Amino acid sequence: MAILSIDIETRSGADLKKSGVYRYASDIDFEILLFAYAIDDLPVQVVDLYMDQLPFEILEMLTDPSVVKCAFNANFERTCIASHFKIECDPAQWICTMVWATTLGFPNSLDNVSKVLNLADQKDAAGKRLIRQFCTPPFLSPKTDPDKWEQFKEYCRQDVEVERAVRRKLERFPMVEWDLWSLDQRINDYGVQLNRDLVEKAIEADKINEDALITEYVQLTGISNPDSLPMMKKWLAEKGMPVDSLTKDIVKDLIKSVKDPLVKRVLLIRQELAKTSVSKYYAMQHCICDDNRVRGLLQFYGASRTGRFAGRLIQVQNLPQNKLEDLDLARSLLADGRFDEIDLLFGNIPDTLSQLIRTMLEPDAGCRFIVSDFSSIEARVLAWLANEKWVMDVFDGHGNIYEATAAQMFNVPVETIRKGHANYEYRAKGKVANLACGYAGGVNALKKMGGEKMGLTEQEMQDIVTKWRKANANIVKFWYDVENACKRAVAERVVVRLQHGIVVSIEAGILFIRLPSGRRLAYVRPRLEINQFGNEQIAFMGMDSISKQWSQQYTYSGKLVENIVQAVARDCLAVAMMRLHNSGYRINLHVHDEVVLSVPIGQSSVEEVEAVMAIPIDWAKGLNLTAGAFECDYYKKD
Repeated sequence: MAILSIDIETRSGADLKKSGVYRYASDIDFEILLFAYAIDDLPVQVVDLYMDQLPFEILEMLTDPSVVKCAFNANFERTCIASHFKIECDPAQWICTMVWATTLGFPNSLDNVSKVLNLADQKDAAGKRLIRQFCTPPFLSPKTDPDKWEQFKEYCRQDVEVERAVRRKLERFPMVEWDLWSLDQRINDYGVQLNRDLVEKAIEADKINEDALITEYVQLTGISNPDSLPMMKKWLAEKGMPVDSLTKDIVKDLIKSVKDPLVKRVLLIRQELAKTSVSKYYAMQHCICDDNRVRGLLQFYGASRTGRFAGRLIQVQNLPQNKLEDLDLARSLLADGRFDEIDLLFGNIPDTLSQLIRTMLEPDAGCRFIVSDFSSIEARVLAWLANEKWVMDVFDGHGNIYEATAAQMFNVPVETIRKGHANYEYRAKGKVANLACGYAGGVNALKKMGGEKMGLTEQEMQDIVTKWRKANANIVKFWYDVENACKRAVAERVVVRLQHGIVVSIEAGILFIRLPSGRRLAYVRPRLEINQFGNEQIAFMGMDSISKQWSQQYTYSGKLVENIVQAVARDCLAVAMMRLHNSGYRINLHVHDEVVLSVPIGQSSVEEVEAVMAIPIDWAKGLNLTAGAFECDYYKKD
């Protein structure tokens, strides 16, 4: 089977970062400038589409199912080629070396991955400057600077050389999820309907509200620049409230404690002006396509440590919750431009707009959404992997894990942990312990989960940790079994097998953890080091989640188990998605352990979707999965 390696250079009036490739490729000014390709190991050819046409042979290969098309970030090439040449680019015929690299723990940029792999071919560093010249408005013509244009053609040619070298390096590690990636591409291609009119009304309401708040702020404080922190600090000091910082949390605490109504109002205004969640409306405005759909919202293998999907553009993975009692009324008032009534009935405008963000996403015409998610999937997977039978029995029975956890911890009958009974106070402790302690979390984890806000002292939190670990001895054992297996594999270069088909091994300088599904987690260049406390720890190379730099990372028992559990939960969702797709359901998007389906009115049901998601998985014998679903006319949380 022939492999066609491809890299293209394009131009568009749309900003790729803000708009995404689908809006970018549909812009009136979009076109492919250069098309570089190589068939198998033949020399790279660069076609200047200003001067020439793509050879008919290559055009035919783009739709030939017997030819594998390969690119780094293939979603970009595939989408742009389909738009430019007005052809269908079936994702089943493509492979993406960017995705392939991330499955092995490598960076997701061509420049970085070529350096990490120590390739002889490296990406041309001059590319960014050339792209600014020829690919962004006002679009420098090749005739204006022919020398730079020749450099640009060489840059494009070199990218194919580098991408092909990357593929050759990766070939020793076969990618096992091309079918799932293909489904992901189809979901991104199809997208989801967006209510453009409501989005524009939300932006209008936000602007009017912001202008009113700024006017009031200036009138109350005399500060001409609401963005000035020094002026605000000075004003607060003059009111007897000196502060060193005005972070979101500090402002929130000041509002609770301040007595002066003027100062409280000013702080409330500042809090409203700082609300960033409404910025998602502007993101929607940037990426909506002409047919009122948004596409490309999901990134396959966006979280390289676990393989979970990540959000892009409007970031569906972290949309604000909706807790308004009457979303229909709020949407109706927004659609009619009755902003004053929204403020009167629902409170401040930014908070209401924030809660309406999800509802901008709507099902296809003639359909309703069926939203379905797995119930307590991480807790179920953790208990299953660790063989913590009492937890599995809870999920097989009444399912009240917080009450059952509290009963185990405090040695009281589970039926007494109910409202009205003296033992009901234990439920809150069971809940916070269940959420905080599963991945070797201690007192600090309990604090992050709200332990201090519950009024718990450090000693009480330590007592909760101790009791939870005693009640979940098999989970605790699993932490250290996984860590010791990884340390042994690194130190002795041996294969270590654990329960449920988990296999830890070293291959070509990568620490692999084989999951029950057969997929593998990867940690590049692992080694054992002694930390500041004199203990042995696992170090590896990876992308830092905060700095986004390729650097040395560290891991430990709880983090390794967290990676495994979240990865297995993700694999369960992947199985469910493939089953739903093969059953004829249209997946518009998915978020963590939830799928959002456009289902024709009168067809299927909540119960049928739940049943599909709960079908036992072949590689997860004994893992009892259940799903909860509901119907809605727009996306929301139930």
